[in-house]
Amino acid sequence: MTNISANKYVILVDENDHELGLMEKIEAHEKALLHRAFSVFIYNDKNQLMLQQRALTKYHTPGLWTNTCCSHQQQGETNIQAGKRRLQEEMGFTTDLEETISFIYKAPFENGLTEHEFDYILIGRYNQTPNINPEEVNDWKWMELDDIKIDIKKNPNQYTEWFKIIFDKHYDQMKLKN
Repeated sequence: MTNISANKYVILVDENDHELGLMEKIEAHEKALLHRAFSVFIYNDKNQLMLQQRALTKYHTPGLWTNTCCSHQQQGETNIQAGKRRLQEEMGFTTDLEETISFIYKAPFENGLTEHEFDYILIGRYNQTPNINPEEVNDWKWMELDDIKIDIKKNPNQYTEWFKIIFDKHYDQMKLKN
């Protein structure tokens, strides 16, 4: 399977993250089946989080703000390998990542698709300007965690569902030690 075709498939899992097989990505989202995913959170030395605004052409949640990048692991790929691959593809850089927590969430979208993911949170540090891929990312910015928390309450429709869930449930764990 080439990288191009591998990107079209997700790894179906059970609630314990045991692999059940592969399925085409859109079909898994149409059927709301649990699959493996990851979300990358990149901080600078000021402990600001790098946010991305999803490209306006994305098949779901276009134009919404979210964590630095996220996607699905390819078969045989570790969470860290997947995070570094996607960070390069979306944001144009790579950095060391650390796997932290994982959780399951389910979020339906207006277009009939549903994200039902066993999501791994990966964190890293970076202090430079990303070289965003306009097919994936419309814009980016650094934000203080407290400012994000306030803005999510004020403008919840401007953020992806998974980002709001992660931010709400794991806010204390997101604060990095200096």
